[in-house]
Parts: sequence; C-alpha cells; structure tokens
Amino acid sequence: MKCFVTGASGFIGSNLVHELVARGHRVKALLRPGADERGLLGLKYERVTGDLFDRDLLHREMEGSEWCFHVAASYHLWMRDYKPMYQANVEGTRNVLETAGKIGCRKIVYTSTVGCIGLPKELNGKITPTTEIDTVTEAQMTNDYKRSKFQAEAVAMELYRKQGLPVIIVNPSAPIGPGDIKPTPTGQIIVDYLNRKIPAYLDTGLNWVHVRDVAIGHILAAEKGRFGERYILGNKDGNWTMLQTFAVLEKLTGIPAPTKKIPYWLAERVAEVSEWGAFFTGKAPRATLAGVRMAKHKMWFNPNRAIWDLGLPQTPPEQAFADAVAWFRTNGYLKK
Repeated sequence: MKCFVTGASGFIGSNLVHELVARGHRVKALLRPGADERGLLGLKYERVTGDLFDRDLLHREMEGSEWCFHVAASYHLWMRDYKPMYQANVEGTRNVLETAGKIGCRKIVYTSTVGCIGLPKELNGKITPTTEIDTVTEAQMTNDYKRSKFQAEAVAMELYRKQGLPVIIVNPSAPIGPGDIKPTPTGQIIVDYLNRKIPAYLDTGLNWVHVRDVAIGHILAAEKGRFGERYILGNKDGNWTMLQTFAVLEKLTGIPAPTKKIPYWLAERVAEVSEWGAFFTGKAPRATLAGVRMAKHKMWFNPNRAIWDLGLPQTPPEQAFADAVAWFRTNGYLKK
C-alpha cells in the first residue's frame, strides 16, 4: 500500500514507519521543517516538508495514497498559550482527514488517546478497566491536551458520520519502548528513574504497552478495523500501579525503587510552584497541575476489542520496560 503518515518523527510515528516499511508498504512522511529524524534513520521513505495547515500541500502530496495515518499531535501538559495546541490538534486533524477523504484514501486511521475514553470506576475497592464504549465526562476533561484531543476525535467522528469518510480511530494507552527520542512524558519517568531523580511516588496507575504493539495496531486497524469504531491499543496485563511499575524497574536496573508516597495535596503545591516559575522562564515545568490531576485516577483500560477484532500483539509489559531501559542506556540518556 501507498501510505501517508503525519507525525512520522514522533515516538509512535517513527515506530509506525518502521513497521510499515518492514511490511513492504511505501511510505510518504509529512515532517515539519527542522524535525528530529533520528528515529527514521536508515529507513526507505519519501520525505515531505510542511505542516498540517497547508491544504494545497496536503492535497498534492497525499494524492494517490491508499492509507492515511494521522499520528501528528501537539502533546503538552503545560503551555503559556494553549491556542497553538488546539489549532494543531483540532484544525490540523480536520485538514488532514478532509484532504484524505477528497483524494480517495481507502482507510484513514486517526491516532487519538485513551484520555478520550471514560475513566475506570471503582466499586468496593476494585477498579474495573474501561472500554471503548465508556464515554468521558466534562468533569474528566482536566487539562487542555485532553480537551483538544477530545474535540479532534469529535471531528473525526463527524467526518465519518456526515461525509462517510473511512475513518478508524485508535486510542493508545501509555506506550514505552525504543526510539523515544524526546522523550515522551511516560518515557521521561524511565529516564528519571535511571538517573535516580524519583525520590517518591504518587498513588496512581497506567496501562503500559510496547510501542511496537501500538505501531502494529495502527496497521491492523487499517487492515481489519471497522469504520467509525475506536480501538484501545493497550495491554491486558499492563494495568499497573506506580508501585508495581517501580518494582519492575528495580528488578531490571538494580536501582532501588522509591518507598515514600507523596500526598496529592503536596504534589499539587509543588506543581503550582513549578508552573509559576515556568511562566517566567518559559521552560517546561518539572511538575504540572495537569499531570497531578490526571494522576488522581488510575488510567486502566481494557484492550480486548483490539485483541479480538484486530489481533493486537500483547508483548509482556516487562519486555517493553526492558527494551526502553536498554534503548535509553545505549543512546546516552543517563547522566554521569
């Protein structure tokens, strides 16, 4: 297949290009000027320089593509001004998906997030991981990133329902593994652990998944996904508390796991001070209120639909962490 990929230099995007090329697909990748292309080194693909707002370029370069993967997104938990994030995530999504529809793409896979799915419910101390049918509430829209992605997903569904575009939505959970160049907020947890910068932990939880499985999940969605459906790209065994997560990292690295738990009120005060300083320096804060507020809930999800309908791989989360640790160590993320 001839594939058009946005966000190809990102963590998920670069791994997706790897998997597409390995399967013999032809890839045209949209990259912004100055994009960090280290994750794409050695791959055979066609590079297009531009952005999500140039509809003429999108139409010209996407012409002839059979599959479109819209992975690009602005992911920030703190910004001085959030307007550019909404423009990229919402209007950028509309531009890409409408253009893909106009040029006749057979499959359009839009990369959303589990942040657009309802949070798990707790009953009698037991948490039930949520599925694609659980709707998110306004009260759960605790930060601008989630709101912008929620609005973008609504655009994707609107284009499917009203214009009949062949849209399939995938909702990755917390991917980890090799190639996390930036790194992402989840990858930063591992980097900070390796550099002994995590003295304590918050009582939260995430659904960890190997980034390679997420990339393959995109391709499986194009091959087998149903139009207008969304699929959680996660791991059925990946719903871990942070205490469980650090126990695995301790086993892998030999670095002692933190044993002190931070109360949420203290984490919020630290984040407030950190953001206050960031507003004046312009540098991203070490702790964000958005991150702390998300951490109040265990982000646990049930990926059975993707496993049953698509055949989503289920690499053990322990292997995902081992691969991530090895990659960060090999690529110079440890401070001497």
